[in-house]
Order: sequence, then C-alpha cells, then structure tokens
Amino acid sequence: MARLVSIIDKKFYPAFGDHWDDALFRERVLSAGRPDMDVLDVGAGAGIVESMNFKGQFRSVLGIDPDERVASNPNLDKGLIGLSEDMPFDNGSFDLVFSDNVLEHLAEPKKTFEEVARVLRPGGRFLFKTPNRYHYMPAIAQLTPNSFHRYFNELRGRRSADTFPTLYRANTPRRIGQLAEATGFSVNKIDLIEARPEYLRFSAATYLMGLAYERLVNSSRFFGIFRILLIGDLVRNSD
Repeated sequence: MARLVSIIDKKFYPAFGDHWDDALFRERVLSAGRPDMDVLDVGAGAGIVESMNFKGQFRSVLGIDPDERVASNPNLDKGLIGLSEDMPFDNGSFDLVFSDNVLEHLAEPKKTFEEVARVLRPGGRFLFKTPNRYHYMPAIAQLTPNSFHRYFNELRGRRSADTFPTLYRANTPRRIGQLAEATGFSVNKIDLIEARPEYLRFSAATYLMGLAYERLVNSSRFFGIFRILLIGDLVRNSD
C-alpha cells in the first residue's frame, strides 16, 4: 500500500514534499517581511513546525501561546505564555504578525483580531494560514469529537498532545472580511488553495479519492470555495 501511495506522489504531485503548506506559508511571511522588522508569532506553541522558524530573519521574533512550551520554543527570541485575546504587548509593537493553523481554534476571533490590530503599527501586516471551513476535512471535524482528531492525527504521524479542539469561527473568506472590517484591517489578499491531499494519503484508496477531489475543486473558480487552505493577508489601517 505504501508503494502505491509513493507512485501516486511521483506521478501527480512530484513537486510537493511533506508539510508543503507550511513551506508555502513560510514564503508568504518572508515575502511580506524585511530584516529590520519586529515580528510576532501568535500561537507559536512548542516550535514543532520547522518552516515557522524565522529566528534571525527579522530584527526580533516573539511568540505567544497558552501552551507553556512556548517559553522554550527554539524558533523565538522570546516566547510568552498568554492568550491571543489579551496580549501583554504595548500598542504598535510589531511590523508583522503571523499565525499558522491558529484561527480554527479561536473561541472569540474578533478579540484576537482586535488585539493583533492593537499591537501592529499602522500599515503592518497580519498573515495567517488556516483550514477553509467549507472543505470536507473541517466539515468532518465539526461532526466528530477531539478524541477522534487525536487518533486520526496519530495515524498521520502527529502526536496527540499537539492536536487541539477546533471551532472554525474565522474560517471562510466572507467571515475574514467581516472580522477585518470590524477591527481596523483592510484585506490585501485571501487565497484558497488545494494541492496534494495530505489528510487522505494514509492509503492508496483514500489518496485516489483525494486526488479526484483536488482535480474537481481546481477545475474552476465555482468550486474554489471548497479548497482546503485559506491564506489571509490583512493590512492594519492607519489611525
């Protein structure tokens, strides 16, 4: 079975490696930044995502997360334990804020957006990567308990300790636009992307189903709303 998965990889997705989505988001962050910027990683966690290591790329890289492991996150100049809804930073502390797979966990996303706007300097950017609620995986996730999510992610090689409850309250382009308008942001860009179907690569049969889905949602703009990856780029308005 693993051999068949490898054959599908090579035939249909030769340019895609493990964690291709994080690699893509890394390029977005680097493109938006400059070496003289102060940067904040909201939801930095333990630093298990190699692509989110920007230490040395910017003047300073700070992080915040309720997970106590953030204090020893090797990707950060400093990690603080705390909530995105109430961050211990002065107004206008950062030029760039980013979040990788965080928005789907937020109970009160408007408060987080307000806080991000507060700690950003005017013209600063807020970049984030999160699942699109209209994709089949978030749809399934909303119908199943977190214990199943932990089990499923363990099958995919992710530790259960790194799987957290999901709510999907800020996970469609329309909702992002509403939150941006309400919290002092302008939408620079929102992309919906579907590529190698990572969630279904655990068997050849499911992988082929994911391949068919990927081809369908990439066949026209009409089906684009059902792509998995939502990458947002917001600009903090001037006061």
